[in-house]
Amino acid sequence: MSIKGRSLQLFFIDGRPDGMLTAEVFNWTGHVLRAPRTQLKDALTREQAAFTGVYVLLGERDGNALAYIGEAEDLGERMRDHAKKKDWWETAVLITSAANNLHKAHVKYLESRLVEIADGVKATALDNGNIPPRSSLSEADQANMESFLDTLRMVLPAIRVDIFMDKSRPTSEPAKANDASLLVFELSTPRIGIKATAVLKDGEWIVQAGSLARNEWVGDRAHKTNYHTLFDELCENGVLEVHGKHRLFTRDYAFSSPSAAGAVVNGRSRNGRTAWKLHNDRRTYAEWEEDQLAKVTEE
Repeated sequence: MSIKGRSLQLFFIDGRPDGMLTAEVFNWTGHVLRAPRTQLKDALTREQAAFTGVYVLLGERDGNALAYIGEAEDLGERMRDHAKKKDWWETAVLITSAANNLHKAHVKYLESRLVEIADGVKATALDNGNIPPRSSLSEADQANMESFLDTLRMVLPAIRVDIFMDKSRPTSEPAKANDASLLVFELSTPRIGIKATAVLKDGEWIVQAGSLARNEWVGDRAHKTNYHTLFDELCENGVLEVHGKHRLFTRDYAFSSPSAAGAVVNGRSRNGRTAWKLHNDRRTYAEWEEDQLAKVTEE
């Protein structure tokens, strides 16, 4: 099934990428307002701040990322309360419908599902005590809310809210090098027993379940790429499990680049463009990419 494109409209309210912004999608009833805490007063003067909706608070506690997910019939009133009682958050994301047609049962359902999703992804710790119960909705309303969530989960990563973004993929059959429909790459470091397989599919660099990675991060934790943080997250959420002297990928996982995948597999930053090699002819990813771009020029 082909993936259809969607048009996302971002409006930077004060012209700054780190300031307040709104996000909307054509033919979607939802509306998202992201605001730094330093501009909370301005955010609460906007029409949507008085709407019924769900919200996400983002920040840090003791140097670790933290989030809180909630719902309210008056978001502005709830934000003022959180400003008094929660001192750790730095960004608020208010999620409503453009026509303010979400009611209490809708947002309680959305709150429960969002906590459930974030808890499953485990990209960021939650300040919520537990997963709140879902409200009782008709079958039609549940379907509408799930459709609302599908679009919302596309919008949020685009405004740098990644806590609901699950990069795990259903575990597939091991890739076969002679399968012409797949681009299969390998990375190995025999000296320490590391061997991983990845498939480039639909623009995603997917390391396959069963791949072996280094047991611990041995690289510089001050490195600006923050690959060490990703390594720690995958160990904590069970994507990487201890397997003898190594870590084992328990399921397929999509990385943003071959270098990100290579760093996690090796436990240190590494140029994935030259580390990963095609299984069938041993060209590096960089060489393969160069050949692909040459074909575009020829055409």
